[in-house]
Amino acid sequence: MTQRIGLLFCCLTRGLPCPPLFLLGVTCHAVVGCSLLPGLEGSARLWRLSSNVSHYELGSCETEAKLALSLDFWTLSSENLIAVLPVDPVKENYVRKVKNCIFSIAFPTPFKSRVRLVAVSKEVLEDILDLDLSVSETDDFIQLVSGEKIVSGSIPLAHRYGGHQFGIWAGQLGDGRAHFLGIYMNRQGEKWELQLKGSGKTPYSRNGDGRAVLRSSVREFLCSEAMHSLGIPTSRAASLVVSDDEVWRDQFYNGNVVKERGAVVLRVAKSWFRIGSLEILAHYGELDLLRTLLDFIIREHFPSVKVTEPNRYVDFFSIVVSKTAQLIALWMSVGFAHDFVPNTSDDERRYKIGNQANVGMFNLNKLLQALNPLLDPRQKQLAAQILEGYPVLYYTRFRDLFKAKLGLLGERKGDDDLIAFLLHLMEKTEADFTMTFRQLSEITQSQLEELNIPQQFWALKMISEHKLFPAWVSQYLLRLKSNMNDSDSERRKRMTTVNPRYVLKNWMAESAVRKAERNDFSEVCLLQHVLQHPFQKHSAAEKAGYSSPTPSWAKDLRVSCSS
Repeated sequence: MTQRIGLLFCCLTRGLPCPPLFLLGVTCHAVVGCSLLPGLEGSARLWRLSSNVSHYELGSCETEAKLALSLDFWTLSSENLIAVLPVDPVKENYVRKVKNCIFSIAFPTPFKSRVRLVAVSKEVLEDILDLDLSVSETDDFIQLVSGEKIVSGSIPLAHRYGGHQFGIWAGQLGDGRAHFLGIYMNRQGEKWELQLKGSGKTPYSRNGDGRAVLRSSVREFLCSEAMHSLGIPTSRAASLVVSDDEVWRDQFYNGNVVKERGAVVLRVAKSWFRIGSLEILAHYGELDLLRTLLDFIIREHFPSVKVTEPNRYVDFFSIVVSKTAQLIALWMSVGFAHDFVPNTSDDERRYKIGNQANVGMFNLNKLLQALNPLLDPRQKQLAAQILEGYPVLYYTRFRDLFKAKLGLLGERKGDDDLIAFLLHLMEKTEADFTMTFRQLSEITQSQLEELNIPQQFWALKMISEHKLFPAWVSQYLLRLKSNMNDSDSERRKRMTTVNPRYVLKNWMAESAVRKAERNDFSEVCLLQHVLQHPFQKHSAAEKAGYSSPTPSWAKDLRVSCSS
């Protein structure tokens, strides 16, 4: 598993949480000029005209944009990237070491068998890509999202980057099974980069076949959309398709190779650049290219940093450090980790949940090492001081988030101890993270005072078996009394807005995957719907057991790098 914790710049360049995207009808006077300008980004060039005025009588400034009903006039562009960033001169698609470039031109490999649409995000299609949901029912759409069709303006690219795996420099990695399709600028003026994952071999595929399988693709699709609905910055998933092509996988690297089906996810993000994008250039001494890429990233994604400033790389680093601390604290506040139970390849438990903040620090240190060749001695010292401030940034955000989860208002001495005390009890009793906080949001203070935990609050009941639980409850209730102008009903209402009732747990994804492998995609759809509204109670979710204890069949579930 590549260390990608807090690496994607798309997660670091926008505010936390991501601002909501609204579907708006944009009249022409809201855009520059009265004609469609040939910009560098793609666009949806479909316009709705008034039914009682002819096209020739109507000034184009009175036209109104609407969702595209087909892909006929929907375009992408890669020009904004390749006009500035060099492309590999070798055009053949074979695995090799690539030097002195950022991208290689690489076209997706279409599936040989039939392709079926498993899931689609209406929100991504309509709010981000300006596509009416009905477009997902067309052959053109299926061909696009499976890699068979390239839309107008697209030049498919594979990105060259390096990185560390389990703390060791792994050299060139790159998009080994992903293809960047281009940039789309939507009606809100936002730029989004589209990428297919699982779409075939590239020069960076190493020993792989360039494919993703259904089980890992289901998890990716659901997890991306779930994290977004929790208010946590993430790449988005527009669609998921599965084929009947045979893909062979040894899931747990134990010699048990089995036949699976290939799948592709269409992902969108503000940017797909990562720390490894810079690391590989520094590692191979490509410093002019490193500077060019950094300036491009700053210009495109860090508007608060002036690209003409001598200290721009230090300012850039400061923002990345801050956003990384905030991002990982947000992950931790919902109990998300790369692997709660380390995957089968992680013998040293490097990626366990307790190490998330430390791995963030590790990655930031690698970023600083990549920047150092471009910094003078004073700037290196400033950047080092910024990195030293990371733990404080992280724990400050962590504390604020967990105080909100407990319904605490204001600052009081002992808040940190109260949080740590509860987490200690949860660890010792192996209580469910999500439901512990959710049930604290739903139980009344009088029930807590009496230590009368109804059976429905099963996670709290588990913790209540610990001998120190009464002591914690006493401290908690005393702290709640210090909340100024607060009531128990207001506390519970406030806490239910920050403590989700449903998150994507491994067993839920596994259940959906097992059904999907039998061509039953009903649970994928159910989970997608439920996880779009994680703070609201759903009858179907309750029936499915999504707020119940982990079923016995899932106690020993394992994941791997390819899961």
